[in-house]
Amino acid sequence: MNVLLTGGAGFIGHHMAEHLLRNTDCNIIFLDRLDFSGNLNRITEIKDWEINKKRCKWIYHDLKAPINSQLRGQIGKVDVIIHMAASTHVDRSIADPMSFVMDNVVGTANILEYAREIEVSKFINFGTDEVFGPALDGEIFKEWDRYKSGNPYSATKAGAEELCLAYHNTYKLPVIAVHCMNAFGHRQNPEKYVPKTIANVRDLKEVIVHASPDCKTAGSRFYIHARNIADAVLFLMDKGEYGDKYNIVGEKEVDNLTLAKMIADFQGKPLVYKMVDFHSSRKGHDLRYAISGEKIKDMGWEPKVSFEQSLESVVRWTLDNPRWLLA
Repeated sequence: MNVLLTGGAGFIGHHMAEHLLRNTDCNIIFLDRLDFSGNLNRITEIKDWEINKKRCKWIYHDLKAPINSQLRGQIGKVDVIIHMAASTHVDRSIADPMSFVMDNVVGTANILEYAREIEVSKFINFGTDEVFGPALDGEIFKEWDRYKSGNPYSATKAGAEELCLAYHNTYKLPVIAVHCMNAFGHRQNPEKYVPKTIANVRDLKEVIVHASPDCKTAGSRFYIHARNIADAVLFLMDKGEYGDKYNIVGEKEVDNLTLAKMIADFQGKPLVYKMVDFHSSRKGHDLRYAISGEKIKDMGWEPKVSFEQSLESVVRWTLDNPRWLLA
């Protein structure tokens, strides 16, 4: 089986590649433009990379442009497409929304056209919980609940997902859509909350915790390690139904102050922190996101490694590999 993995040099993408190489005999065709999010050093650190690299091929391409016939020939035969390439940073989407429209909507349209032309056997689109908007008062969204995007990033991801479903409904493209909650893990971009907190705790710097307007309630997420996400995607490659959506969720909700305290405890250091009103400090962000993972759980999938084990592993590994943190 030949898998075309878009965004394979990205944070979640490289964990997906590692999981495929370790748990299947497939070949991987990486399609990436290697910009801000892509980092080839992630790939070379994949376990047993020297042994498995013969199963991999690199194609440099920016999906804002269609995949032409010459590029199609370089890619070769493709059986499955896992589409993870995207611009993802909320703050940047607010500053430059059109670049996110081009990357996430136009880019997805171009890979869908390619998938339709080659009659791919399976297309998995990687989405986000943020399309549902804020989850208030204990609300937890299911896969087919209404969307209420709170920023240009989530709106473009919603648009990309709707295009995927339209291609399934119109052209019978075998699409499976997933929503994933906040990922963390090894080799994450240091701008993200977990690695940034690891670095700040290590250096005894102040950790900013986004909170309610009265600064008494910290924002919360169902955090999940990227390796568990990759495991769920592999599960859905076998068990998922075309034209359907699936939420991939961590096993428990954790507020960001508790998360920061756990990171400090794993380091044996005090937590210096400040609670700030998230609306005043960050436009377009929501205090709480929550989606239900019951659907995929009922199908037989749950995270194989617990949140606590995953977080401790990431903290200790990151401290031993400080090149993945900001100076």
